[in-house]
Amino acid sequence: MKRETIEKNSILKLSFDFSLMVISYCEELDLQKKFVLSKQLLRSGTSIEANCFEAQNSEGKADFIHKMKIAAKESDETQYWLLLCSYANDYPDCNLLLQKQEELNKVLTKIIATSKRNNPLSYFFSLFHL
Repeated sequence: MKRETIEKNSILKLSFDFSLMVISYCEELDLQKKFVLSKQLLRSGTSIEANCFEAQNSEGKADFIHKMKIAAKESDETQYWLLLCSYANDYPDCNLLLQKQEELNKVLTKIIATSKRNNPLSYFFSLFHL
């Protein structure tokens, strides 16, 4: 996928920009030898974008919703790691990342809700593999 495709899709842009912020923050953590949280945060924080990206080529509405739900779960996990960083002693400030994560989570929640509402029966049947 090209950069212009990402720029035209709001969730891809938000999640891609967030991933870049997470990478920078994790590099800062690595410089301070805070490897454990850095590793966890890097995985969950960049996984949000990976799942949003993958959802763009989903096999249908139910698959799209499923992938976006995974992205939302990764966003929640990312929030957890960021909260640990924000409360731990001698960690770099991550308030901007927490704000961006909250914004991203709101968009993901809205996308999931709208997708379910637009096609409720197919989503319902997919839960039961009917």
